[in-house]
Amino acid sequence: MAKDLLDDELWGIIQPLLPAHPPRPKGGRPPADDRGCVSGIVFILRTGCQWQMLPTETFQVSGSTCWRRFNAWSRDGVWPRVHQEVLNRLGKLGQVDRSTDVVDSASVRAIFGGPTPAPVPSTAARMAANGT
Repeated sequence: MAKDLLDDELWGIIQPLLPAHPPRPKGGRPPADDRGCVSGIVFILRTGCQWQMLPTETFQVSGSTCWRRFNAWSRDGVWPRVHQEVLNRLGKLGQVDRSTDVVDSASVRAIFGGPTPAPVPSTAARMAANGT
């Protein structure tokens, strides 16, 4: 199942974009396999499975490890680079169908935005003037 989610060609695109692991202290545990982590992440994202429910025996990494890598790689900006590289490769092969492109306002930033709305007038009761 893990091989079906991440074939050698796709792994060849993703692997050079992943950051190197920091040096580990003497006697420290070696880092989990990056390919297993990417396969686990793809599985989670495609199935909607919970991170802790990832079948460890299939992917050879735990769901917690996949979540930590996903989080770290997201902070490092790996996923936009992977997306861009895959689109570039597909574009060079002529396999990008632009006839169904959709722009969603939730994912496209409005640089200058619209006019700032006027403040909403209060409808709360006001204190009466003090008569003393």
